[in-house]
This record gives sequence, structure tokens and C-alpha cells, in this order.
Amino acid sequence: MQTLLEQVRQRVQDAPVVRGQFTQRKTVQGFKQPLQSSGDFVAARGKGIAWLVRKPFASTLIVKPDSLLSRGADGRVAMQMKAQDEPVLRTINAMLFAVMAADLEQLGQYFEVTGQVQAGSWTLHLVPRDAMLAQWLQAVDLRGQQFVQEVQLQEARGDHSQILIQNPVAEKALRAQDAPLFE
Repeated sequence: MQTLLEQVRQRVQDAPVVRGQFTQRKTVQGFKQPLQSSGDFVAARGKGIAWLVRKPFASTLIVKPDSLLSRGADGRVAMQMKAQDEPVLRTINAMLFAVMAADLEQLGQYFEVTGQVQAGSWTLHLVPRDAMLAQWLQAVDLRGQQFVQEVQLQEARGDHSQILIQNPVAEKALRAQDAPLFE
């Protein structure tokens, strides 16, 4: 496994900030049609990930190491969770950061990792080691090159999400307009 992670680490661009667009397709048990959303994201090392949903309706989801915050189009808080109240949240958020940043050291702590590296791309299959995480998540599949390009989450209760990352760009620092998202 260490060789696999080392090979992927050499291909993934390490950047303090990564931004781009996303499209998410979620298949939920009991629904005929998958739920689809799209928008922009900003992932800032040490600060969090902001998902700025544009379609089907505007909303913002901010994932920080110790909290989760959702705002509606009007800017009002729709939902807020803190890790001190929900201990599993810290584990889930750390896992999300590790997945989005392809932080391979962290991924190795949370998951049993298998996969393969080809000439220009890589794939990883992750199965949770942590019992609390396994109650929520069955497996994660990652595909990428310089950046993570696709994330597939298979939830323990049967729901499935596919997140496609488009036009990822590495930046040295947060842009001024993004900083308030993480305050």
C-alpha cells in the first residue's frame, strides 16, 4: 500500500488552495430520479471546503475541521453542526478534507486503501477502518491525475454519490472574496 500511496502522492499537485467547479449526482434509496446539483468549490488547507451550489438552487455548504454550516440563497443559516456536539463530525470532516486534497497520509489512517497507478492517472478504492465512519460510509472511490477528478461515495444505507470535479486550479492563497466563507 505504501508504494501505491507514494506513487499517487507524486502525481497529485500539493496546493494551499484548490478551486474549480463540481457536478454532483446522488442516488437516494426510494427516489426514482437521482438528485443533481452543480456549482463551484474552494478547498483551503487548514481552513475548510466551501461548496457553492448554483443549481438547482443557490446554497452554500462550509465544511471546517470542527463544524459544518449550510446557508440558503438568502445567506441565512439553514443548518449548523459542531464537532463538540457531534463527535463523528470531526472524523467525517477530516475524511472529506483528506479525500478532496488527496491527503494520502490521512486517507491511510481512515481507510484500507487499494488501487492502481497508470501512466497519467490513478484510482484508489477506500474502505473505512473506523467503525463510526463505517456506519455512514461503505466505500469511497477516487480517480484523478494532478487533482482529484471524481469521487464516488457509497453510503452504508445504500445511497450513492458521484462528484465530478471540473477545471481544478491550484492557488497560493485564498482570494479576498473567499476569506469570509471560512470565518
